[in-house]
Amino acid sequence: MTGDAGETGDAGDAAAGPSAVCPACGWPVGAQDNFCEACRTELAPAVVSGTSPQAATTCPFCQSDQITPDGYCGSCGRKMPASRDHTEIDLGLVAGVTDRGLRHHRNEDAMALATAEAASGPVVVTVVCDGVSTTRRPDEASLAAAQAAVQVLLDAARTGQDLAESSRKAVTAAREAVIGLDDAPGDSPLLDPPSATFVSAVMTSEAVTMCWLGDSRGYWLGNGPGSAAERLTIDDSVAGEMVAAGLLSEAEALELPQAHVVTGWVGPDLGGAAPHVTRFEPPGPGVLLLCSDGLWNYEPEAAKLAERALPEALTDPLAAAGALVEFALESGGVDNVTVVLAPFPPATTQPVSDHTVTAPAFIRPDLEEKQDDESA
Repeated sequence: MTGDAGETGDAGDAAAGPSAVCPACGWPVGAQDNFCEACRTELAPAVVSGTSPQAATTCPFCQSDQITPDGYCGSCGRKMPASRDHTEIDLGLVAGVTDRGLRHHRNEDAMALATAEAASGPVVVTVVCDGVSTTRRPDEASLAAAQAAVQVLLDAARTGQDLAESSRKAVTAAREAVIGLDDAPGDSPLLDPPSATFVSAVMTSEAVTMCWLGDSRGYWLGNGPGSAAERLTIDDSVAGEMVAAGLLSEAEALELPQAHVVTGWVGPDLGGAAPHVTRFEPPGPGVLLLCSDGLWNYEPEAAKLAERALPEALTDPLAAAGALVEFALESGGVDNVTVVLAPFPPATTQPVSDHTVTAPAFIRPDLEEKQDDESA
């Protein structure tokens, strides 16, 4: 079944036969089913980084299983990171990697990935949020925003709703989720309310619907003649406004002391600012990239990002996302970094049984306890 929870598979689906069974009830399900026909279990739910805390059982540095109760490796002595420090998600059609970086004491980025089967074919849904570090509980803000938004977009993809309007509704849902975090016991009155930047994309076989507030970015990485790389978003930031006004080049604007101060975000104190929404029709094969500023701080140019990601991202988006994260960390890693890659056009979905990994790849022990003084 490729529609909402009330629809059932047609005769063509039945003729094709089941390819798997429902994990909840064991009923046969098809590769294109979104829900189990018998028990209504969601077969391809969205996956959000940081929502499945796991205690480390093996040290990712030396592979020892001697983990102490207080979270240190008994063999090499390194501290095991929290589940959000480094997360990899691979859904086949889309993959992403998020990492704490080398300077922050926690990961304030969050990503949410999902795939769906619509009547027109496979659909990819992605959301990346970056908590604003000068606000209260930025890590919770990014996670709440990503969780709320991806469900709105996934429902829209499954039921054939207007994707531009649904993207706006997703931002509203994200904002309401972040507002729900405000005024909790123990919050510092000296910090602004929880807030996060936001960028989402819904990719079909025809187009990509982009939506954003803040300075998390979307890029098109074209592959082949007539499909050049380009940036799909415009930053809501001091630097972005200077560039948009034609006052400075991007390189000059990014040198300003307040360059990274964001002027758009999801949170309770923005007064309902309208998100940007645009529709992009890829001219040919390529890859959609969504990222936080932890990546583009080191390489803002679309063409150069394409050189780093292609051609690997076309066939192995997880490996290519990991390589871009590694590049950011090796370049300094002063911020959290999140990279999501989705090849275009999306192919038929394939089941992925174990799509989330929370073991970190790049953690420097000497900076393990260093407190963050960077803004989002």
